[in-house]
Amino acid sequence: MSTERTFIMVKPDGVVRGLTAKVIKRFEEKGYKLVAMKFMKASEELLNQHYADLKEKKFFPTLIKHIASGPVVPMVWEGKDACRTGRILLGETNPLDSKPGTLRGDYSIDLGRNIVHGSDSVESANKEIALWFTESELVEWSSPLHSSVYE
Repeated sequence: MSTERTFIMVKPDGVVRGLTAKVIKRFEEKGYKLVAMKFMKASEELLNQHYADLKEKKFFPTLIKHIASGPVVPMVWEGKDACRTGRILLGETNPLDSKPGTLRGDYSIDLGRNIVHGSDSVESANKEIALWFTESELVEWSSPLHSSVYE
């Protein structure tokens, strides 16, 4: 089985509302393996790099200000089709378009307060993981539940 990694970050609005554990729980219940996580306040420099592809968007300054306003919880999750399935677990970027049962569908209303970021592709995930974590922070380990999740 080929596994991939995805980058998931609980944004300040999710942290302040106490939703970090719910995000973790959804990924664990699905069967993904956590390989890195930290609690931090992101610098504007880091956020400018992370969201560089959105720099020309009108909402960019507001986005950076919001994410820099409080603590975030960046994480790396590993498993089969982690990026695509991770995005499904999160729901649509606009929470009002998200289905119930998704994190955004259940816990957010406004686009600018959609509680969590998730990589949109394997390429994005690899770039984001390298930006937020050093190689030594990514923990290689074998889950004893692997055979209960995968064939």
